[in-house]
Amino acid sequence: MEQSKQFTTNKSKKGMLISLEKGKLPPQAIDLEMAVLGAMMIDKKGVDDVIDVLSKDTFYKPEHQYIYNAIYGLFKDSQPIDLLTVSDRLTKDGNLQAAGGEVYLINLTQKVSSSAHIEFHARIVLQKYIQRKLIGISNEIINEAYDETTDVFDLLDSAEAKLFEVSQGSLKKSTEAAAGLVAQALKKIQDISNTEGMSGIPSGFTKLDSLTSGWQASDLIILAARPGMGKTAFVMSMAKNMAIDFDIPVAIFSLEMSSVQLITRMISSETGISSGKLKKGDLEPHEWEQLNVKVKKLSDAPIFIDDTPSLSIFDLRAKARRLASQHGIKIVIIDYLQLMTAGNSKGGGNREQEISMISRNLKALAKELDIPVIALSQLSRAVETRGGSKRPLLSDLRESGAIEQDADIVSFIFRPEYYGQTEWDDDEHTPCEGQGEIIIAKHRNGGLENIRLKFTGHLAQFSDLEDTNFDNEYVSKMNSGLDTTTLPSAADAFGDDDVPF
Repeated sequence: MEQSKQFTTNKSKKGMLISLEKGKLPPQAIDLEMAVLGAMMIDKKGVDDVIDVLSKDTFYKPEHQYIYNAIYGLFKDSQPIDLLTVSDRLTKDGNLQAAGGEVYLINLTQKVSSSAHIEFHARIVLQKYIQRKLIGISNEIINEAYDETTDVFDLLDSAEAKLFEVSQGSLKKSTEAAAGLVAQALKKIQDISNTEGMSGIPSGFTKLDSLTSGWQASDLIILAARPGMGKTAFVMSMAKNMAIDFDIPVAIFSLEMSSVQLITRMISSETGISSGKLKKGDLEPHEWEQLNVKVKKLSDAPIFIDDTPSLSIFDLRAKARRLASQHGIKIVIIDYLQLMTAGNSKGGGNREQEISMISRNLKALAKELDIPVIALSQLSRAVETRGGSKRPLLSDLRESGAIEQDADIVSFIFRPEYYGQTEWDDDEHTPCEGQGEIIIAKHRNGGLENIRLKFTGHLAQFSDLEDTNFDNEYVSKMNSGLDTTTLPSAADAFGDDDVPF
């Protein structure tokens, strides 16, 4: 009887073992976690190698999370990191027993003899963490997909955003302490001070960059004007300056013009050959040579153009994330906002509500990717019907006041010559022929100003307006941290000789 009972017990244990083997455990690498922590406690170089790669949550075992947290605290306070200091920090935090006690810490340091392979081990630990995060995100998506009340486009957008966060290694935190944020801000200020350059993305227009210090990360910039003022010409000029002069990757979403049209205008600007000649292919031998030589620089420029018509905000965010991940784009340009669609199935809203939703999402995209987003916008016809000055106002923004609310910068393009004026409406009555003005009407983090630029009518090109009174020494200092040797020439813009835009 006893023998039968023993056989039954052994059989049940064997059955339990088989069932456990068929079960699933979250991805983990406990031995490597121990090796990493041990190496960090015996060699300071090991800490320097992986402190930016790992976080507390990267570790699977709770004891290891406590230990890493203690090591990170010592590192942040510029304190020595070894077996004794880690043990002391855990004791002060009341976490020594939760971390396994002193015996466990000693065991960790005995696991390794040096930090020679710590970076390789840390990357495997990180991979296991990413696998666990992907499993968690997948479970969330599955649960939401079974929910009939979930909008499928919202679900797709949410899923892609979460996966993008994992791929970028920048998983969202619920809150951040002021101490950490202040340290980040001070480091950014110090970096700017050391380079003596701009803190943002340069536009290539000297006075504009002086005012804004470049387009700032996470900002939504609205550039609005009536048709024919040169919205596309202006932003394409900037795109060329950024990509060719400063080697900054630029993404352009053109909902109005084809990508070939835009690149042809860019070729015209770079080579100095009119768009009309390029369209007809009617070039002189020296112009063919000029074309072949100068187009090389444009071919190597990091410019990415998407000309999908009626692009939805959902598709734009998805495309922008992929471009950021694959090509490291630093700025997004959209031409233009009113041609976009909401792209969801909820319906029921009017066009003003759709535009509001689009502008909110553009601001969210700028924050998510931490890059500036420039969106062109149409102005209402109230500008044309208004008596007196035709200067655009914030109230002229078409279809939605939410655009003004969401934008960090709202700017307008104004060319008095377009309305038949020969002089600027200032006290000096300066001639306005061949000039345009960038009106900064809202600037959340800076001043307001009207900046005049040169406008070459037959090419629809903008460039810096010569101004001997401008402090060129300051401009030179401001740009000293940037990889450029010359200021933009008069041809640093796009345009056409017969198509106003």
